[in-house]
Amino acid sequence: MAQVPAVPKLSRAWHLVLAQALGHTEPTTDMVPSERAAMALRAADLPRQQAQQVTFLIPLVGPQHVGDWPAVIARLQDTLHSFIRQDNAQWQAVICCQDRPDLPDDPRITYLPFTDPTPGNDKWRKLRVLTEALPDLTDRPGYVMSFDADDLLRQGTVTEMLRRQDPGGYLVQSGLVMDVATGQIALADRRSLAAPMRKPFWKLCGSCAALYHDPAEPASTAFLAEMTQHEHRMFPYLARLAGQALRPLSRPSVLYMLNHGENFGARRGRVGYKTRFVQRYRIDQPETLAGIRMDFGM
Repeated sequence: MAQVPAVPKLSRAWHLVLAQALGHTEPTTDMVPSERAAMALRAADLPRQQAQQVTFLIPLVGPQHVGDWPAVIARLQDTLHSFIRQDNAQWQAVICCQDRPDLPDDPRITYLPFTDPTPGNDKWRKLRVLTEALPDLTDRPGYVMSFDADDLLRQGTVTEMLRRQDPGGYLVQSGLVMDVATGQIALADRRSLAAPMRKPFWKLCGSCAALYHDPAEPASTAFLAEMTQHEHRMFPYLARLAGQALRPLSRPSVLYMLNHGENFGARRGRVGYKTRFVQRYRIDQPETLAGIRMDFGM
């Protein structure tokens, strides 16, 4: 199963007009499955209960697709330790892969087997397995965030999510991108007069959106299962269509690592422009870099 193509921008704009301005809750015939699931969730009009935890869903590349499996596991360990270091313990992480990796001894971290033998890129099939398992993984309302196995979460991010209780969820608009080959770190954020070509983090990395999820509502699970079949640039649109507009987190909350040897994007030949992005928007202030390394446990 391949990644589902993005919906054309003009279609997105019209569908948002139908849902938000005209109040339609029935899908139109031209909508793709993710949009239909979004409209079903909008129609369900869920009562918002207090979010009690954050669930991170991690589709881990299988050993047959990489050249250095121990290095992949080492980066996964770094990712998981960025969760363990959080000052709020109300989180869980679920890793889906063909082989069970070596995991930290923490009851909040679990493994979900992946048994589909279909050849080819299986990231989106793993995401579907993870999202469809949500009713069995948690019985508490909370936020759900798909997270890549080589990214890091900033200290305090779980606390911010659960303290703010935004009804739709959160978007990582401001984040950091590190070129592991050079050690340079750049800020990804909205454009400004000083940086007119800068990109927000959610356009660069898939670990970018945490959506409110009620495990008791099938429409909530179905929507996440369809949304995660698209690339991350579709997440804010689909969340709005579902009536779950995402609000930016207050500071750079995720660090995305490039050029470490096993990037998924590198296997598709899509890392070059991100390398140039880091070079263009690198952070040079020593005190800022020291703070980043402390907050991300680097």
